[in-house]
Amino acid sequence: KSGLDPGGAWHAWGMACLKAGNLNSAREKFNRCLKPPMDLNQLNHGSRLVQDVIQYLESTVKPVLIADDDYFATLRELEATLRTRNLSLDTMCEGKIQHNSYYQECLFYLHSYGTNLAIISFYMRHDCMREALLHLLNKESPSEVFIEGIFIPSYQSGKLHMLENLLETIDPGLESWGVYLIAACKYLQRKNYYHILYELQQFMKDHVRAAMTCIRFFTHGAKSYTELGGKQTWLLKIKDHLKVYLQEVSRSSGRKKMAFTFRKKMSATDVSRHINTVDLQMEVTKFLHQCESSGTSQMTDSSLPTLFGNNNMKMDVACKVILEGKNIEEGFGIAFRVLQDFQLEATEVYSKVAKQLVKQQKYSEIRQLLKCVNESGVAAKNDGDNIILNCLNEFKNIPAEDLDNLIQDMDSDENKIQAYTMCNKLRSAYLVSVRQEKARAVQLVQHVRQLAESSGDDVVKAICAQWL
Repeated sequence: KSGLDPGGAWHAWGMACLKAGNLNSAREKFNRCLKPPMDLNQLNHGSRLVQDVIQYLESTVKPVLIADDDYFATLRELEATLRTRNLSLDTMCEGKIQHNSYYQECLFYLHSYGTNLAIISFYMRHDCMREALLHLLNKESPSEVFIEGIFIPSYQSGKLHMLENLLETIDPGLESWGVYLIAACKYLQRKNYYHILYELQQFMKDHVRAAMTCIRFFTHGAKSYTELGGKQTWLLKIKDHLKVYLQEVSRSSGRKKMAFTFRKKMSATDVSRHINTVDLQMEVTKFLHQCESSGTSQMTDSSLPTLFGNNNMKMDVACKVILEGKNIEEGFGIAFRVLQDFQLEATEVYSKVAKQLVKQQKYSEIRQLLKCVNESGVAAKNDGDNIILNCLNEFKNIPAEDLDNLIQDMDSDENKIQAYTMCNKLRSAYLVSVRQEKARAVQLVQHVRQLAESSGDDVVKAICAQWL
């Protein structure tokens, strides 16, 4: 009469029937007020009313051992009960749910009015992981339901191995679980749970991604190469994963290829390249670890470069290796291989090293660097000269004797003149200029005279004028 919503009354009546043990009558009353969800895959447990019903039914379940309120179970029943304890959890679970009217009632309400997540969570609460997984597959639920309903509860309760065993039992190739497993990996990565991620990737036999996780274990949080020296087992694991992957690729190339696989693919040439990178990183790690241990290490950078970074980071590794040895020659070989393997801009690296050496006032070592560069066999004609010119661009206060030595080490007279004029050594620039072929010498001397005039060097200006 008053036009109020009768839903609340039907729900209260239904709950009263439940409490009185009249299950059929309760179903009838709830049918008038409960509705199935619009989207079965929504990430919640359905309406509050349905949750209340399930909560009540679960709380009133009688212990499994007591059959039909008969407290005086026969000997035979007791034996049967003891025997079932030795059966697998699945069988126990099926028996527990099938033979208990209250559990069956829960499933009726969940299937009629609950979401897939609610059904799966119910199975998980009662140790029926297999049923939860089969329900997920049958309903083709999205990966969020798997994460929320099965995966998180499994690893939180220490049942990840059990979950892995069941996934494999249901589908030995794991292909039907691919989408769910990849989603689980992404979730773990977002949460920074890298140890669980690595465990899962090994179970998935996803060797390329497992190798990538090992790289993270190797590089993350390390502040020095001494620390990286202690983490070299991760480098061996990276190699192992990549080698196993190569074996699997060569085995499967003979067979018919699968249309879809969730495991990360990579070409054999790329994998071989990565194995070479790991080998080279091992060499770099050993070398720099030794340098730090023997105290020859000079550079203190906030970030620790490795060969697993971008090209700039790889160039930093090459610089670090050249600079941290007892002398330039000691680390040059490894650095040269880094430059060659990754096709890096060698002159840029050598210039960086030279500038660092100027800062440290190790001028003789710059000459040793130039010797190594020239002897490497791949240096272009002017590489050595360019390294020195780059240095002079930044540092004008190199002691006179060292400066002369560096400029005299240059190959091209033109570059020597440029170097002298950069350092305002106009007399030396004049002396080299006049040694050139006549027409060119005139141009060079005129240029030196202009510089002398603008800098107020009357002596050099007069010499140039007289020669001209």
